[in-house]
Amino acid sequence: MAKQERMSEYIHKEKRGTIKRTLKYFAINPKKTALSLFLTVLLNAANIVQPLVIMIVIDSFLVPGNFDRMAILGLAGLFLFIVLAANATGYAQTLTLRSLTQEILHKIRTSLFSHVQNMSMTFFDNNSSGRILTRVTNDVESLSELYSSFFIMFIREILLVAGIVVTMFILDPAIAALCLIALPVVLGLSILYRSIARRNFIKIKALLSRINGYLAENIVGMKIIQIFNRENVKFDAFDEMNEEYYRLGMIEVMLNGLLNPFVTMVSNLMVAVLIVIFHGNVTGGYLEIGVLFAFTTYVRQLFAPIANIADQVTTAQSALISADRVFDILDNTADVEDFAQGSAFGTSQGMVEFKNVWFAYGGAVADGEEPNWVLKNVSFKIEPGMHAAFVGATGCGKTTIMNLISRFYEIQKGQILIDGRDVRDIDLHTLRRNVAVVMQDVFLFTGDIRHNIRLNNDHLKNKDIEEAAKTANCHDMILGFGKGYLHQVAQRGSDLSLGQRQLISFARAIAAKPSLLILDEATASIDPNTEQALQAGLADYAKGKTLLTIAHRISTIVNSDVIFVMDKGVIVETGNHESLLRVEDGIYRKLHTLSVAKD
Repeated sequence: MAKQERMSEYIHKEKRGTIKRTLKYFAINPKKTALSLFLTVLLNAANIVQPLVIMIVIDSFLVPGNFDRMAILGLAGLFLFIVLAANATGYAQTLTLRSLTQEILHKIRTSLFSHVQNMSMTFFDNNSSGRILTRVTNDVESLSELYSSFFIMFIREILLVAGIVVTMFILDPAIAALCLIALPVVLGLSILYRSIARRNFIKIKALLSRINGYLAENIVGMKIIQIFNRENVKFDAFDEMNEEYYRLGMIEVMLNGLLNPFVTMVSNLMVAVLIVIFHGNVTGGYLEIGVLFAFTTYVRQLFAPIANIADQVTTAQSALISADRVFDILDNTADVEDFAQGSAFGTSQGMVEFKNVWFAYGGAVADGEEPNWVLKNVSFKIEPGMHAAFVGATGCGKTTIMNLISRFYEIQKGQILIDGRDVRDIDLHTLRRNVAVVMQDVFLFTGDIRHNIRLNNDHLKNKDIEEAAKTANCHDMILGFGKGYLHQVAQRGSDLSLGQRQLISFARAIAAKPSLLILDEATASIDPNTEQALQAGLADYAKGKTLLTIAHRISTIVNSDVIFVMDKGVIVETGNHESLLRVEDGIYRKLHTLSVAKD
């Protein structure tokens, strides 16, 4: 199955309209686009005129009896002016294009990140962080050369070829026709090269995503790798992918090294053919030397644009595949959360109700197949201000219930109600503003502690953050860091202990002032003494607020108003601590016995 998935990435068909769609981004700044095209025309005109000036000098003023020093000096000055103007025009065009390219990439990168932020959890479940990272960074950056050189260069070279062909036919139609004989051969080889190179680039891009994903996963999990002494195994797997990437890269190098020299060879061959065939016409007086010189120059100029385009095909192929991959995400609307759907309300009362809820991860399945249900016909009601707990074996569906309350996933059957309203009728901003979650696996962002508690919520004042930290029993701990709340947290909080990160996450949730606070194994990494102090602070804070707790440690939920015991996606027991202990052969009673034995 994994091999089939990898092959499906390799077999990446070019989407119709990709080039047209990428070109539309030039409309971001029409003035710069128009200026660049205008400069392109001027640059082509300068390149075409230069051989004509030399031709006039040779045929009109260097012939015996018609030597004119002043005319030659004047034309030399004109030639110098044209050369300088061409260089200045090229420099101005480069600046204009680079500036325009940065605007386009900024727009694409911003749109892509904004789109990814609005994706549902299903999207992130199905796409590794390395794969997404490749799209936002590598693939967007690959578009740089496409906008800064290839598109405009392609137009410039096409116009240059057209101008040269017209000029040659004006000078001598017979010679011009001979010069164009090799053109179909070069064009045919270029098309064949494009087809072969594209297939190789598809494989390179897909493999690069796998390598980035593998690196990201292994860097994050390096501690586990070292603990279990799996460095060699992981290196061998990486080395295998790296060898394949090297092989594909060498194919790219060989392909790049073939076409350009071939085009150059053809242009030189045509120059030799012109000299061999028409030198007699020159000596016989039927063809002027300057005209023959102009044709030899134009032949080089005629095939040079094709060589330039061929040389840029590599960049274009890579960039267009990257564009396809970027558009794949931008076009993915099925996984986008609709924040505009539903209506807003103020502060929730904290009433939660599940009505006959069925849920399976992964969404739709094939006809005739039964989904792998994680929740099966689950129903319960938690009144405002109640403290409820969910317990059960790993995989029974506890955390899934918490994810569904925040509507990270859509259920297949049933209803989930907040204050009597279906969560699908509540806009997501309102819903999630009223719900805060403290998870066992805490994520801290790079920055100071105050930033990690505030999370860009400018409505939170410093005193609000400190009050939340005091409630979470981590105020003194934070002050002990030297810089206090300005202490810089390393990536993912790696410089803090699990317990310290957990307490900061409690402060973060409390500072958000939610109506519904969810604790998902939130005290698993906290020592018993700190947990007791935290529970005491939460008891005061949570008065009048709905508190939902997932816990394996029974001691943390004995004071809950109601406890739901789950088994294989079904609620099998409901009651408070005392009533559940009285159930003969009950699951809760067994869990309690095991918990006491561990303590």
